[in-house]
Amino acid sequence: MTEPRVQRDPAFALLALYESALPEVYGYLLSRCGDRTLAEELTSETFLGAVSACRKDYAPAVSTGWLIGVARHKLADHWRRKEREERGLRIVHDSAPEVTDPWDGELDALLARQVLATLGAHHRSALTLRYVDGLGVPEVAAHLGRSVHATEALLVRARTAFRKAYQEKEGSDA
Repeated sequence: MTEPRVQRDPAFALLALYESALPEVYGYLLSRCGDRTLAEELTSETFLGAVSACRKDYAPAVSTGWLIGVARHKLADHWRRKEREERGLRIVHDSAPEVTDPWDGELDALLARQVLATLGAHHRSALTLRYVDGLGVPEVAAHLGRSVHATEALLVRARTAFRKAYQEKEGSDA
């Protein structure tokens, strides 16, 4: 009679990667949300979620890149939650979106980050995923749980809000 073999917990691969991946995941999140406390919370959620995910059948190989992907999903989930909360506290009146986007000037990176932080979570998440992470509109739509058409409209409104806030802030700092 043979003894049953004990399988190694796949989470040990994650444990081996933890020390080198932690600063990468935290840095990714901090650069996108700009809030240390939030970045710490999301980093924790990322690793907890990764432990569960790597134990599932057919889980992908554990790597820093995979963890960054998990972090991206956690950040998008956070922005969706925050937007639902904000939506519950206010009545939103959206103006008709502009048809063209002729604004092609260079942006001051620090000013752009400050302006981005002032936008609503839905605008901030859409702009960050599209222009900071470089995702295509269909990928942004998937992360935000929206249709491609709704995401395109959201991006138009987000760019308009960003442009207006940027120009106001730029004018007040001059």
